[in-house]
Amino acid sequence: MKQTARRWRQRVTRIFYLASLIAGGMFCGASAFAQSPEKLELRYQGWASKVLYPELAEDLGYLAPIKLKWVGNTISGPQDIQAAVTGDVDFGGAFNGSIVKLVAAHAPVKAVISYVGTDKDTNGGLFVLQGSPIHGPRDLIGHKVGVNTPGAYEQYLVTAYLEKAGLSKDEIDKVVFVAAPPVNLAQLLKQKQLDAVFLEDIIKDKQLAQGGATLLVTDYQLFGSFGYASYLFTDRFIAQNPNTVRKFVDGTARAIEWAKTTPRAEVVARLKKIVEARHRNEDTTIVDYWKSAGVGGKGGLIDANDFTTYIDWYVKNGVLKQNQVKAESIYSNQFNPFNQSVASH
Repeated sequence: MKQTARRWRQRVTRIFYLASLIAGGMFCGASAFAQSPEKLELRYQGWASKVLYPELAEDLGYLAPIKLKWVGNTISGPQDIQAAVTGDVDFGGAFNGSIVKLVAAHAPVKAVISYVGTDKDTNGGLFVLQGSPIHGPRDLIGHKVGVNTPGAYEQYLVTAYLEKAGLSKDEIDKVVFVAAPPVNLAQLLKQKQLDAVFLEDIIKDKQLAQGGATLLVTDYQLFGSFGYASYLFTDRFIAQNPNTVRKFVDGTARAIEWAKTTPRAEVVARLKKIVEARHRNEDTTIVDYWKSAGVGGKGGLIDANDFTTYIDWYVKNGVLKQNQVKAESIYSNQFNPFNQSVASH
C-alpha cells in the first residue's frame, strides 16, 4: 500500500514537472513570437526640413527589423491622420485636438505615443514684423494670421491667446486665419502678405536668430510644458499588427529619450546627417536650431490632460457635446516601454 502511494506521488510529481516544462516552453515561445513584427514596412509622410522621431529611431537602429517607407511630405496634421484612416499610410501624427475631432467623428483610431510638445527650450510662438502696429491680442482683430492648417494646433494657440486677453467670440471671428506651409510662413510675413504668423519649435528659433520680427507670445508662456501631438494607428491595424505597433512605439520612445540624454551638438549632427542623406531638397540649416526634445512625458508617454484640454475647449465652444468624447477612449500607453504599469507585468 505504501509502495502504491509512493508510486502515485511520483507519477503526480512527474505530471506537474512535465506540465511546467510545457507551460514554460509555451511562455518562451509566446515571448519570442511577441518580439516578431507582423509587418516589416511602415508607410508614412514626412515634414520638410524636419526629422521625425520614428526617422531618428530608424537611423539609430531602434526600429529594426522594421523599415520606414516615405511616401511624401505633408504640411497638415489633420491630413496626415486622415491618410492613416484611409489606409494611404500606416501611421499618422497630428495635434491632439485634431485627433479628438477625428474620434468624435467615429474614426476607429488610437493615439499611441506623444511626439511633439513644448518646454522652456523648445516652443512655438506668434510673430509680427518689427515696427508692426500689432503689439498685443486686440490689435490682431481684422488682420491675417498665418498658420500651417485651419483648425489645428497653431490656430488653437492663437485663439487661446485671444481668449485669455478677454476678446469676445465675435471679435475673435474677425481674425483671419490663413493656411500656408510652415517653412513658408516666415517669408510670407516678410513679404507682408500676412500680418502675423505662428511658427513652431526650430522654425521659430531660426526666425529669432535671423531677426526682423517681434515675438508676441509663446505656447510655453501660455500653458507651460505639455505634449500636444501624437502618433496614431487605426484599431484594425493594431489588432492585426500588435507586435509591429509595439516595436514602433518602443523604438520611437527610445529615440525620444536618446534625444533628451545625448549632448545637443551630437543630436544636431545626427539630425543634419539624416536630412542630408535623404536628398529631398530641404533646408538643412533649420536643424541647427534644435534645442531640446520638446516632449512632455518620458518616452512620449501620453497624459490624459494632453486630450482633456482640447475636449473641454471644444465643449466650451460648442464644437462637441458634453461627454461626447472621453480621453481614455482616444489614447493608450500600453505599447510604451516607459509605462510603469506595463513594465511591471
